[in-house]
Amino acid sequence: REHDFLLCSDECYSEIWTESPPPGALEVSQRVFGDFENVLVFQSLSKRSNLPGLRSGFCAGDPDFIAPYTAFRNVACPQVPLPLQHVSAALWADETHVEASRALYRSKFEAADRILGDRFGYRRPGGGFFLWLDFSQQGGSVTATETLWKAYGVKVLPGAYLARPEPGGANPGAAFVRLALVGGLDECEEALQRIVEWAESG
Repeated sequence: REHDFLLCSDECYSEIWTESPPPGALEVSQRVFGDFENVLVFQSLSKRSNLPGLRSGFCAGDPDFIAPYTAFRNVACPQVPLPLQHVSAALWADETHVEASRALYRSKFEAADRILGDRFGYRRPGGGFFLWLDFSQQGGSVTATETLWKAYGVKVLPGAYLARPEPGGANPGAAFVRLALVGGLDECEEALQRIVEWAESG
């Protein structure tokens, strides 16, 4: 606010938590300042309802931004078809499927706790559905990704692809891979077991 910056908070993962829900930017702004000035949040059904293909979400916050943004969007952006708006409204109004989704992710993290233990620097995150595993002892993120895919049929993403080298050349993601627990429980358990099998094979 001092410099009139607009804080844009991507909160698409905010409803995927393991122990307790995180506070949102609008919640904090209202509690601290009593309004939403200079604060925007972006939400989506892609993570909350596992519907990335629906391409439906919303932006909320500072009314001085929202009003001209709405006018601009109405003439310059593609609109969400009415049938998808009705589907979206029904999904936003329903918490049952969100709670079921959280429970399923929780069971996948419990499987990771059991199968990975303290290997690869694993720790259960407070939210989201990603695991960040340290494969520095297995050749780093790119080598590990290639090996897991070619020899074990497990798809992960190199952390090196998600970070930039620091000044001096070191990439902070070079040792890590990102594993998304988005498959079924059995599939995720199988993938984690294959990862452990690979690591223990030497």
